[in-house]
Amino acid sequence: MDMMEKFSLQGKVALVTGAAYGIGFAIATALAGAGAKIAFNCRSQSNLDKALADYAEKGIDARGYIADVTDEAQVSDLVAKIEKDLGGIDILVNNAGIIKRIPMLEMSAEDFRQVVDIDLTGPFICAKAVIPGMIKKGRGKIINICSMMSELGRETVSAYAAAKGGLKMLTRNICSEYGGANIQCNGIGPGYIATPQTAPLREKQPDGSRHPFDQFIVSKTPAGRWGTAEDLMGPAVFLASEASDFVNGHILYVDGGILAYIGKQP
Repeated sequence: MDMMEKFSLQGKVALVTGAAYGIGFAIATALAGAGAKIAFNCRSQSNLDKALADYAEKGIDARGYIADVTDEAQVSDLVAKIEKDLGGIDILVNNAGIIKRIPMLEMSAEDFRQVVDIDLTGPFICAKAVIPGMIKKGRGKIINICSMMSELGRETVSAYAAAKGGLKMLTRNICSEYGGANIQCNGIGPGYIATPQTAPLREKQPDGSRHPFDQFIVSKTPAGRWGTAEDLMGPAVFLASEASDFVNGHILYVDGGILAYIGKQP
């Protein structure tokens, strides 16, 4: 086989959860560019309609569905609909997630549980729903969108860090349980990514200087910049393709080197 053919996803069916915008949209676009048929879910019809228009604008015939990843019955129904519409799922990208930036002592148990439910229990439910079909096919790829908070703590993100740390270990455990079925489960850990949601943290100050948080991130990143959603495209295609068939239980950090860097001496 030609080396580049190993990166082809031609004919594969990929479910990317929460891929209406941002990182999920970029990853789904990359998988489609490599040949995959794309399915994604949203929790609201308005987001679904806008996302379908955005995919169509890029020439991608994506299929969108209303489903909540924390609801087992809805996820089971989602997988059944995708199998009927597109075929059995070859690739699952667990991207759907939320963050609540609240100091731990001010955070309610309800808020903590909601973050963990979406960011950790959701990937468990989705993986559980697709693995039987992957076992029947004799192959499968699961990509969990982890975080630098899978490794590091930071103020105000106790629930998010707990969930993403758990997702790292869920990734390794799926590898451990189902690697023998030729299912590879890996994670991508994005660094700080420039998205519309983080735009306020990168705005110039009235005196023309950088936002303090922008300065902080750039100073801690050997690459000297924020990442972009496009920076995640290549890693996603790699982990979804035959090129990564002997890569399992690994978290690929796409962070510009933050986790490798202690920072400059003051």
